[in-house]
Amino acid sequence: MADIGFTHVALGVSDINKSISFYEKYAGMKVVHRRTDEINKLEVAWISDLTRPFVIVLLQSNKAQCQPSPSFHLGVACKSREEVDVLCHEAQSEGLSVEGPNDYGSPVGYWAFIRDPDGHNLEIAYGQEVNFTIAQAQQL
Repeated sequence: MADIGFTHVALGVSDINKSISFYEKYAGMKVVHRRTDEINKLEVAWISDLTRPFVIVLLQSNKAQCQPSPSFHLGVACKSREEVDVLCHEAQSEGLSVEGPNDYGSPVGYWAFIRDPDGHNLEIAYGQEVNFTIAQAQQL
């Protein structure tokens, strides 16, 4: 069956191996495809949490091409508030920039930003209502 709908987000990263390690640890993702793009001469990795047909595409680029905006982020749902707290503590102990955790109530939930090696924000959250919100929209 052909892919239909939203399948990926691509991020420029300056060290693909560092980024893979970061997303494995803090987002529970793993490499599902990796190659060298011979046309553009860059390393490419697709990473996924294996829960749906969606990947983050990591594209190794020079640092100047990897400048993120402070409010842009990728979001990952955690199993509990405690998991958010543990990941924040681990990230802080490794010297990574952490904002939060914050509790914004429904539908945003309990969340924090952890900055990846290139400055992209990964939001880890518990209690967001994305699935519920989508289900409601489908009924309209």
